[in-house]
Amino acid sequence: MEIVFRSIAVYVFIVFAIRLFGKREVAQLSITDLVFILLIANAVQSAMVGQNTTLIGGLVAAASLFIINYLFGVILFKSKRMSAFFQGHPLMLIYEGKEVEHNLQKARISQDELEQVVREHGVEKISDVNLAVLEMDGNISVLSKNFKHKSVRKRRAHKVVAKTE
Repeated sequence: MEIVFRSIAVYVFIVFAIRLFGKREVAQLSITDLVFILLIANAVQSAMVGQNTTLIGGLVAAASLFIINYLFGVILFKSKRMSAFFQGHPLMLIYEGKEVEHNLQKARISQDELEQVVREHGVEKISDVNLAVLEMDGNISVLSKNFKHKSVRKRRAHKVVAKTE
């Protein structure tokens, strides 16, 4: 049971720490971010299993992490308040060709990074962007002024004919 409690404590700590460092850190991993995550995993491994380096100890720690991750997902799904705390809210970065400066600062996105994202979405300049949003998963969605909304025609439902025997 000690391994279970240690594993859960490490999990909760890591989730809180990642939340403190912002959304985009998770979704847009650089080489240094990946190395950092690998080193954290190595650093906390002994905190989870202690001196128990057996196969069973490792499996108990892994199972504990799977279970707490599943339960955490259920809690986030059922509680809007918890979901908002841990996952945050989408942030509007550009609106009608103008940068939303306070949201860019809040998200710690530089001018160069914003321009790069806009180009990655096939838009030449920020003034051509209708809307850019930092999503809850850390990705940035960009809609350009050239975006054409396609009207979706509703399909008629197929008739279901019940067979009688």
